[in-house]
Amino acid sequence: MGYNTWNSFGCDINEKVILDTTRLMKTHGLLDAGYDHINLDDCYSEKQRNPSGDIIANEERFPSGMNWLTDQIHGLGFKAGIYSDSGWFTCQLYPGSYMNEDRDVKLFQNWGFDLLKYDNCAVPFDEVIKEGMIGKYTRIANAISKLSKSSGKPPILLSLCQWGRVQPWLWARKLGQSWRTTNDIYPAWDSLTNIMNRNSFIASATDFYGHNDLDILEVGNGDLTYDESKAHFTVWALMKSPLLIGTDLSKVTEQTLSILKNNEIIAINQDPVIGTSITPFRWGVNPDWTYNRTHPAQYWSGESQNGTVFMLLNTLDHPADMFFRLTESPWIRAGRQYSVRDLWTHTDNGTAVRNFTASAVPAHGVVALLLKDAGDEPAGTMPPCSSLEWCMAENGTRIDNIGFNP
Repeated sequence: MGYNTWNSFGCDINEKVILDTTRLMKTHGLLDAGYDHINLDDCYSEKQRNPSGDIIANEERFPSGMNWLTDQIHGLGFKAGIYSDSGWFTCQLYPGSYMNEDRDVKLFQNWGFDLLKYDNCAVPFDEVIKEGMIGKYTRIANAISKLSKSSGKPPILLSLCQWGRVQPWLWARKLGQSWRTTNDIYPAWDSLTNIMNRNSFIASATDFYGHNDLDILEVGNGDLTYDESKAHFTVWALMKSPLLIGTDLSKVTEQTLSILKNNEIIAINQDPVIGTSITPFRWGVNPDWTYNRTHPAQYWSGESQNGTVFMLLNTLDHPADMFFRLTESPWIRAGRQYSVRDLWTHTDNGTAVRNFTASAVPAHGVVALLLKDAGDEPAGTMPPCSSLEWCMAENGTRIDNIGFNP
């Protein structure tokens, strides 16, 4: 959790922008909410390395130097992140780290950085690199591991920005702590649904040892409505994506802050007991397992240390009632009733038996619920099974074959 400079500032970063943002993170209570990283993205350096071969911080925009900057960030209670690339250059054509991995990792550690975002531009020709994507990223992972062993310091966290072209969710956990799964986000509903859709099929790749990275949060940016921003934040948090704010905090509204600081949603993202993501149990608008970038899966559930999490996502352009049977989620026990906690209204909403309906979910809106076991369902609840398919009495009678009518 933290802040990344790219979405709001692009290349227009300097030490004042970084420190002003860091102070605003603290003033707005975002550090207390868990956002504890301040990550510089591209464009912080000079265009050329120095004669010794080292990357140099841009002297005009970072006149005090990177050690001073990270000291300031750490002094305010945050960790600091830096950016580089696995190719010859970064995406904005600043020096990349290919063939300089050991040198650059040592420099980043000496500068005082705790995390490295590692991008995928300026890929060397095949006759030069002579290895695939895994090998290219293994170079930096090995450099980080080697430096940690020789220095006795904790390894820099590695966030791979690989865009999902060769399925990083299958291999990147061996190398880093998170991996990008799609192209860059932008603040519009169609970008969000595209990312939601793509990640619905790989949600099970996330656990404590690595995370699908859905990209930087655009909450409150662009033309996103309040309900779209809530849905955006909920999906990212409950799918256990890294939560990196991309909003210009000098212009942030209280409404946006209320989304970013939803402590009940953040608690699911940061659950110290359960590391896995929520996953779809029903697609809703489409048949299950349908790939549709405008209408991703609508019904999701997952475990948490305090109960079963449900997320209902209305991908329609109008309000809709959303109904599900509790046992459609694999984490719900049959024959039990469940107390219902709404994670956005922060209210306890009675007890659910067998079914639940969320009424008038706003267009592009979301409902997030935490259900806790509240004991046996009421005696005599009918029909005898919440799902009648192959429901059988002890004497062998199949209930679904006798036309049972509740």
